[in-house]
Amino acid sequence: MNDIEFAALLVSRVCHDLVSPVGAVVNGLEVLEDERDAAMRADALKLVASSADQAAARLQFARLAFGAAGSAGAELDLTEVGRVVKGLVEGSKISVDWQAAPLNWPKDWAKLLMNATLLAADCLPRGGQVVVETASDPDTPGFTVRAAGQNARLLEEVENAARGENGGPLDGRSVQAFLTHKLARSLDTALSFSPGQDQVEIRAG
Repeated sequence: MNDIEFAALLVSRVCHDLVSPVGAVVNGLEVLEDERDAAMRADALKLVASSADQAAARLQFARLAFGAAGSAGAELDLTEVGRVVKGLVEGSKISVDWQAAPLNWPKDWAKLLMNATLLAADCLPRGGQVVVETASDPDTPGFTVRAAGQNARLLEEVENAARGENGGPLDGRSVQAFLTHKLARSLDTALSFSPGQDQVEIRAG
């Protein structure tokens, strides 16, 4: 896969994540335009507000986790990163217990952590909890992310992509896992995956 194909798949992933909340905003606005019942208009306003918040949260996450997120050598505040990650899953069946140390991390390490957390959240088809813990020494970044919930699992094609062992073509689901692999490789670190009973653990560093 060349860089253009990889970028196109990543953009497709971002667009896929935005279609639902943006579509809900459009639907809510259509109701507001045609509806005269006060209760229906109030419900439509709530839908527009919550969906707009969700779209904004997903955009903010994508900007940091997938985008440039500052100049070369930039650092990201892990407390702010945690706020962005929690915003991504707000209103869903997944909760995030952010136990990261209050440190500034090199940009790419923070991006790796965000992408690993997204991988963990995607392991919870029926909801659950994602626990994020990081190393306390700012000079030696590392983390453990645990996803726990009913039927928690890491799909084989996603795990293969995250290990850089993808045997087939990437798609909108596995491209983010492959990005996670590329980030880890650029940092000269390795990701480890430990599946368990209703639990998946991801480590780096």
